[in-house]
Amino acid sequence: MTVSKKVGALIGTAIGVGLAGTAIAVGVSRKRHEELPAHDERGAPTPDREYTVITEDGIELSVEEVDPADGGTPVLTVVLVHGFALDRRSWHFQREALAKLTEPRVRQVLYDQRSHGRSGRATEASSSIDQLGRDLGEVLAKVGGPVVLVGHSMGGMTIMALAEQRPQLFEDQVWGVAFIGTSAGEVGKSGLPRPLLSRYNPLTRNLGRLADWRPGLVEFVRAAGGQLTRRAVRSLAFGAKDIPPEVVDLTVEMLDANPVRVLADFIETLGTHNRYAALAGLKHTHVLVLSGDADRMTQFSHAERIAFELPDAELVRVRGAGHMVMLEQPQVVDDHLVMLLRQCAYGRENGRRRWWRR
Repeated sequence: MTVSKKVGALIGTAIGVGLAGTAIAVGVSRKRHEELPAHDERGAPTPDREYTVITEDGIELSVEEVDPADGGTPVLTVVLVHGFALDRRSWHFQREALAKLTEPRVRQVLYDQRSHGRSGRATEASSSIDQLGRDLGEVLAKVGGPVVLVGHSMGGMTIMALAEQRPQLFEDQVWGVAFIGTSAGEVGKSGLPRPLLSRYNPLTRNLGRLADWRPGLVEFVRAAGGQLTRRAVRSLAFGAKDIPPEVVDLTVEMLDANPVRVLADFIETLGTHNRYAALAGLKHTHVLVLSGDADRMTQFSHAERIAFELPDAELVRVRGAGHMVMLEQPQVVDDHLVMLLRQCAYGRENGRRRWWRR
């Protein structure tokens, strides 16, 4: 194959993956991480503290904390873990609702996963769900106290990885877990297309190579399809109900901040994710499994499988909601998170969980 044909093939690959990859949040990318706003400027509470957690391999994770709005003393810490190609702004509505909560009062910890949002860029080798689990462990070591973990999509997978690595944490420090729109394995079997997630897929491999060779070309290809991408985001990330345009805009903004190379780095780990066995480590915690039944990324069957492995978990089916359920139907998500927090803070009548004050 001539050089010109090779270049043409790579450009075609970029376009093909750019379109097919919209299903895993491949949007237009023009912003650099340092240009992102320090916090959500759409009315969510201003963080009370911002700091950096340094991971074991030296990556700087950008973290913020939000205290109860009334100034009261929190009895629990909620750590919110965002999904692939997103950032901590995806918790916009939950951040606002939980700040106002008084029964129980909670401290919120929100951070950007490595290579996402305002956090530092990782290598391809360290862009794995295993490493994300270890990163979460570093964050928990910093915040201390009893915590409830809330993970969306890849954020839920991150929690599972931590449970696999350090099950003792889920007997002591972690009192509750909420899995939102996520999967414990077989992501390509139902939801994200298997060929796109395969480590052997030449489209995926070549997209990464092209991003290294001519990053500007890949960004140009993605930017040229900006309007198509926005329509695709609306179609693929949300259900059929009316969605405020500003919610779609926020989603596009988050996707907009992720370079192609970052997205390509995480493809393999998403495709090989399998942590059904790790769910056994959550038997000591309260667990909420919530998903939209119009989710095209991780179909509701993934939530059902997690709940099957955790028979004491609460399974919530959000009618008509898509993958971005926490932005699409925030009141439903908020209500169930509040119930989970109350179970964790005050215990259950059956005594399966310790009381906050012993």
